[in-house]
Amino acid sequence: MREISRRSALGLGLGAAAAVGVAGCGLSGGGGTDDKGTEPPGRPSGTPGPKAKPIGDGSTADTGPQPHQPPKPVPLQPGETPPQFVVFSWDGAGEVGNGLFPRFLKVAKDHGAAMTFFLSGIYLLPESKKDLYRPPRNPVGASDIGYLKDENIRNTLKNVRQAWLDGHEIGTHFNGHFCGGRGSVGNWTAEDWRSEIEQAESFVTHWRTNTGFTDLDPLPFDYRKELVGGRTPCLLGQENLLPVAEELGWRYDASSPGGLQMWPAKKGKVWDLPLQSVPFPGHSFEVLSMDYNILANQSKNTTRGVPSRYPGWRKQATGAYLAGFKRAYETNRAPLFIGNHFEEWNGGIYMDAVEETLKAVADKKDVRLVSFRQFTDWLDVQDPKVLARLRGLTPGQAPTGGWNSYLSAA
Repeated sequence: MREISRRSALGLGLGAAAAVGVAGCGLSGGGGTDDKGTEPPGRPSGTPGPKAKPIGDGSTADTGPQPHQPPKPVPLQPGETPPQFVVFSWDGAGEVGNGLFPRFLKVAKDHGAAMTFFLSGIYLLPESKKDLYRPPRNPVGASDIGYLKDENIRNTLKNVRQAWLDGHEIGTHFNGHFCGGRGSVGNWTAEDWRSEIEQAESFVTHWRTNTGFTDLDPLPFDYRKELVGGRTPCLLGQENLLPVAEELGWRYDASSPGGLQMWPAKKGKVWDLPLQSVPFPGHSFEVLSMDYNILANQSKNTTRGVPSRYPGWRKQATGAYLAGFKRAYETNRAPLFIGNHFEEWNGGIYMDAVEETLKAVADKKDVRLVSFRQFTDWLDVQDPKVLARLRGLTPGQAPTGGWNSYLSAA
């Protein structure tokens, strides 16, 4: 696996600044699929329609409604306790053979979880065709993350296909992941973002033409309709992205550079769903709820720290996620957003931490493990007065008089 050429985020992720740090990204992994998991509880059975309708060059197809979706959401009733939503999301979502993509598809299936996979468009573009990518404010074909080998593109396609069929959301992590210098996404205009999104969509919807693969099934969804949100590289550039997202009818954005464990609000017409500051065991400051930012506080500028420290770091990472969950679950019930990469940084401890966290919270009362899209569905049907009341609770603040009293007042 090639290392990422850019690690500027590490310099910003230490100390108290960690909670508003930036997110790294790397090549992602997995291989094949595993269909031995049990049917997730509470998720209805479903398979694509018998006749897939090819779209364009056949890279994608309309197969009907997505399987394994939760029941249609309904508004909270007066005085009802809100669910505890937890969203696990994955930046890049590419496959390089380290088994992580199918590992978490199986974990999700075993525990009835839906997740969001923010696919990097160039992960479906062969390096031999990199001149097709014209990144804003950067040279043609440039990328701060590597292009995938053909075999890894194939496996990425297989895993993305399975993810959608399992009920997960496919969002976007855009393309070249530029986080530093004059070409950084932090300097991009709305027009730059528009071009980047059009290219990301094109790489997903034209992979068959670009790769020449003829022996793989199409992705079983219309990506231009499926795509309703994303996360920018290193959590940069949201301000100029949002007008474009609004024009495109996107429903949410997960690119805000750090938020608190509070109920979200909209920026314009788009739900702002930021990664959050969570308690960091052993420290007086909090850390952003993403594997990369925890790494930045543990091993600073390296993804291969001292192996003897891995067990303690794994426990600390798990403790941070669970502390964030506990604080929300026992008080304001704010949704918990956890960001991840399919990476084996520091011996894979962050992958173990997120799996341990998911297993620990999955069976608790009122917990819903959903995708960002599914969470947005729920938000959109709620009474604005109820949501405003929920937003009135700060991190760790329980509702005065209990939920029945607090929300009845709304």
